[in-house]
Amino acid sequence: MNRIYRPYLDHFVVVFVDDILTYSKSREEHGHHLHTTLQTLREHQLYAKLEKCDFWLQEIQFLGHMVSQEGISVDPTKVEDVTKWERTKNVFEIHSFLRLAGYYRRFVENFSRITCPMTRLALITTQKVLFHSL
Repeated sequence: MNRIYRPYLDHFVVVFVDDILTYSKSREEHGHHLHTTLQTLREHQLYAKLEKCDFWLQEIQFLGHMVSQEGISVDPTKVEDVTKWERTKNVFEIHSFLRLAGYYRRFVENFSRITCPMTRLALITTQKVLFHSL
């Protein structure tokens, strides 16, 4: 997908595996972009299932983010996941939480400072586990 959409990537197309996001500044421009996006699929004998497609949306969830005319923001359901995360009980759970929260680090001011104690705990615990397994 990245190969066939290479000329359009970061101009009006974003591709992730088999998900295609087409974006534009105006409705008129979007019509042209959609045509190009779908024509590219056709030219490469690729097909999209209509029931999996959404067209002309003002806002969409894409890869854990909300994309709209205002820009990119965190998907509110993911914020809820982070805030309702149960207390971690082991190093695996600490790593899992830090991975989820880290995906949104660009939206959290001082993210590294906030997560530093958990990161240190995960590092120290992992080192102890590795040392004892030798």
